[in-house]
This record gives sequence, structure tokens and C-alpha cells, in this order.
Amino acid sequence: MKSNYSLDDMRYFCTVARLKSFKLASESLSIPLSTLSRRIRQLEQDLQLRLLNRDAHRVSLTNTGELYFQRSSALFDELNDIGKDLHNEKHQAKGKIRISAPINAGSQFLRTIFYDFLLKYPDIQLDLHFSNSLIDIEGEGMDVVFRVGNPVVDNWIARPLKDIHFILCTSPSFTTRDILQPPDLCGQPVIICHPMSVWQLVNIKTGQAYDYQANQAIRLEVDEIQMLTHGVKQGLGIGYIPDYFALPMIEKGELNRVLPEWRSKARTLFMLYRDRDHLPMRVRLFIEFVLTRFEEMDAR
Repeated sequence: MKSNYSLDDMRYFCTVARLKSFKLASESLSIPLSTLSRRIRQLEQDLQLRLLNRDAHRVSLTNTGELYFQRSSALFDELNDIGKDLHNEKHQAKGKIRISAPINAGSQFLRTIFYDFLLKYPDIQLDLHFSNSLIDIEGEGMDVVFRVGNPVVDNWIARPLKDIHFILCTSPSFTTRDILQPPDLCGQPVIICHPMSVWQLVNIKTGQAYDYQANQAIRLEVDEIQMLTHGVKQGLGIGYIPDYFALPMIEKGELNRVLPEWRSKARTLFMLYRDRDHLPMRVRLFIEFVLTRFEEMDAR
């Protein structure tokens, strides 16, 4: 049977059936008593079934009306529950946030932020996915995504967090006296860390740019910064290492810098999220927390 009646009429009927009074139902629904009575009669006419027995003193359900009330009221209870859940999404700091981040940035910059956020908001859970590959962030249902470079995703907002530079490093035991300019890298043993297989170098003083892609003497290929750094420290070859990893090791004498006047173009760590205005509270709190922490880092 085709349903051609109004859901509003169904809701009006459920209110009358629950309160057992047209007068109380009209007050609860904030509609005139005459309108309510007319809408219930229209519903019965559309269904071609009597749902209510009416007399001067009370309203009661017919057997058919009782069955109809039990089935339809459950639907409105479910809709009310959905409404409450959606309200909680918008106004309560609870629930799960799905996050994607690069492995290296996640371990270096974000890990402590994630932990501190969870400690501050005990009713929020983080579902973390670390990968250096570009994933389908919408297909994977991500709420917040961190990326280094290539931030453009249609209809996603990208907020810059931090600029990162890569520098060339070797073990202190590695001889670099013949490497005076980027072309001198040719033929030198190297370790490649994907996806940074092309070393995009810029002279800090002159702005001259030089891209180097090794096609010989590649000793090791990895996709994780710590493996790269360990290989360089062991003397396997030259590595293109993020400055936040390399500089503390250079200060300790664990690494030497090659071509100190050259470094990569800035690669920016971005935070991406889907909607500025209609975010669940938990996501909005997370975004604000991350932005505040990076602002504090920059102020130090």
C-alpha cells in the first residue's frame, strides 16, 4: 500500500494516543485544538481505518489504533534518540576522532599533542592512522588529516602548522672534502628515504636551486626517517634528513652536515579538516588544541 499521509499527522496521532487527550496534545504540540482534530481525521481517512474512539469525556485507542501507535511511536522514539545524539555531537566533548598523519611528523611533533589532548578530554577517543602514503581521506572517513606538502584537497580547509627543511648529513667518519657543490654528490653513496627521492636543494645565501636525484651508488632505500638516520650514522652514505631530526644529532657530534649552505625548500606541515562551521565539538576542540600548541612552539 502506498503511504500518502503526513509524518506530521502520524506524530500528532502519537501525541494524542500518549496523552489520551486532544486538549493536552494540542497544548503539547502548540497547535489549535480544531487543527489537531482535523489532522487526525485526515490521517484516519488516508489510512481508511479508525484509530481512536472519541466520546465527551475521554479518548481511547481502537485495536487497530493500538497496533499503529506501538509501531509508529517506536519510530518517533528512534528519531528523538537520533536528534539527541546529533545534539551531543555538536555540544558535548565525547566520541571518536579519526586522524591520519605521516609517520615521522606523527612521532616527532604530534604524539605528545595527542596524549595531552586525551588527558584533557577523557571522554574523547582518537583513532590514529600513520602512513607516509596519500590515502583517500574521505573514503577512509577521516575527521582530521596532517600532511607535509601537497595539502590541496577539494572542500577541505588546510591550516599551516610548521615549516620543515631537509639537510644533507653523513656520519662523522664519512669523508666529504670533495663535496663542495651539489653536482659533486654524483657517484657518492646515498640512502634514499621515500617519498623524498629527489633532493630539492636551495642555497641559503644566493637562492640558487639544484635538484639531485641519485641513480647510482644507492646503498639503501627506506620509507621511515629513523631507519634513514640510523643508516647515515652507521656510515652507509649521505642522507637527506629533516632538520628537526638532524640538528640535535649534529650538535652532539653524531652527524656531520654536508653542503651547509644548502637545504631543501620549505615543506610545510598542514592540518586539514572538512568544515569550519558544522564540526562536532570533539573535532573543533581538537583543532583548537593543535593550533594552540603549535602557536606556543613558535613563541618559544
